[in-house]
Amino acid sequence: MNDDRGFSAGSVLLAFVLGGIVGAGVALLTAPQSGRETREKLKELADETRKKASEYAGQAKDTFSHAIESGKHYVEEKKSLISTAIDAGKEAFEKEKEKLSKG
Repeated sequence: MNDDRGFSAGSVLLAFVLGGIVGAGVALLTAPQSGRETREKLKELADETRKKASEYAGQAKDTFSHAIESGKHYVEEKKSLISTAIDAGKEAFEKEKEKLSKG
């Protein structure tokens, strides 16, 4: 699902999520609280970001693997069709060649 500018829905969603995380980080840094509380919240934010990034990487890997498998299947299917067409062409050529040599 691409729009006019070529951005996929996944990249828009990823940008939205990352923007939210960055915004939350800025809010944590500018909020009036103790250093310990800020460090704990930043650690939680970093852990959450790492988890989300890992999830997105896993999803991207799965999508990529599926696309590769689909591509391989497509190539094998087309290769089989082309082979069949070539064999049929060779057979027709040989038949015509025999007709011409007999006639």
